[in-house]
Amino acid sequence: MALIGYARVSTTDQDPQLQLDALKAAGAERVYTDHGVSGAKAERPELDRCLDHLREGDVLAVWKLDRLGRNTVHVLQLIEQLTERGIGFRSLTEGIHTDGPMGKAMLTIMMAFAELERDTIIERTRAGLAAAKASGRTGGRPKRTHNPDADKAKELKAKGLSAPDIAKMLGCSRATVYRYLSEE
Repeated sequence: MALIGYARVSTTDQDPQLQLDALKAAGAERVYTDHGVSGAKAERPELDRCLDHLREGDVLAVWKLDRLGRNTVHVLQLIEQLTERGIGFRSLTEGIHTDGPMGKAMLTIMMAFAELERDTIIERTRAGLAAAKASGRTGGRPKRTHNPDADKAKELKAKGLSAPDIAKMLGCSRATVYRYLSEE
């Protein structure tokens, strides 16, 4: 029997070290880590490798339930597949394991709350963005009031120069030139 860990961070600039330390402290012999992969995605390369590696009698451990996936149905299906293969499951933070019926019931309840929390955060974010938009605020970098390079790009384009030539003259990328030319 081997304890195998799985860790995941949603963006490449996040650090999985907290998860890795907890999994090692729990006795994980090996840890698979996905970097910059959303839990909402069904295909996660390291999780797939981890699932292929697991054998009957092994236990898959995660730091927290939401590291395995964001969707209750998907996580429960994954755990059901593990159970059918004779593989156990542990969530370290929530203290949940699939050794018995109570563990499975608690797992279902915890996943439902994790999904509710995620959906609530998304709903609040969308409501906040809609409120900001309604009051005339938009996100992103503020537009420059006057850009002499944009004026120069338009002048050069009017003289018949191509975007790549204009980019070389202004010392910027073609994409920047095209953006300058599209501005009103």
